[in-house]
Amino acid sequence: SADYRLPPDVYEKWYGKSHSDKENLKKAVYGLPELYRKKIKGAELVANPGCYPTGIILGIAPLLKDAAIEPAGIIADSKSGITGAGRKASLDLLFAEISDNAKAYKVGSHQHGPEINQELSKLAGKNVDTLFVPHVIPTKRGIISTVYMKQKKKMTQKEVDRLYGDFYKNEPFVRFLGSEAMPELKDVVLTNFCDIGVKVANDMIVAVSAIDNLTKGAAGQAVQNMNIMYGFNEKKAL
Repeated sequence: SADYRLPPDVYEKWYGKSHSDKENLKKAVYGLPELYRKKIKGAELVANPGCYPTGIILGIAPLLKDAAIEPAGIIADSKSGITGAGRKASLDLLFAEISDNAKAYKVGSHQHGPEINQELSKLAGKNVDTLFVPHVIPTKRGIISTVYMKQKKKMTQKEVDRLYGDFYKNEPFVRFLGSEAMPELKDVVLTNFCDIGVKVANDMIVAVSAIDNLTKGAAGQAVQNMNIMYGFNEKKAL
């Protein structure tokens, strides 16, 4: 859940209820291993990230960390399988409503928006306000996110590839595909991998990431965090 991901005021605004455990919230660590592994290792309480934020943050973290892109004007367009909505009886989740269909929802008002901006702002060292547009597509699981960013310092494709390669070279669950191949859902579904492809396009950079929303976007990442916390091999059971 999102109970330990956000400050109380932000949580209450976006989730519509009061936070009932503010004391423990103070010691919670945001559980994205690729960015916070050292903190997770010594944590008593880890807030597992949301599925959309996981793919989007990993997709553009190297560029923000290197100050290579403008922190303003970032657009994140994400498409999720229907399991991203949870397992509940709802008219708009019926097979007849979803099959052969695709739609955007909660444009500019999705509860994962502030979580994305919070973590990207930490990486950039300044405020980042991303336009996040989620969609649901007629597949069971998986999220593919395409993020559009304006270059701040002119980089070649080779320089961008090197930046990503160095940033993720020791990460067991991030596979950087370079610029010649773009991620596909079929390659990450039922795995804990996040596949990333990046392309320089004129003065823009386009990053595409793909994860399984139920593994790297949820339970798989929770197991990964548990392994780190208890000193197990990070890839154990994954």
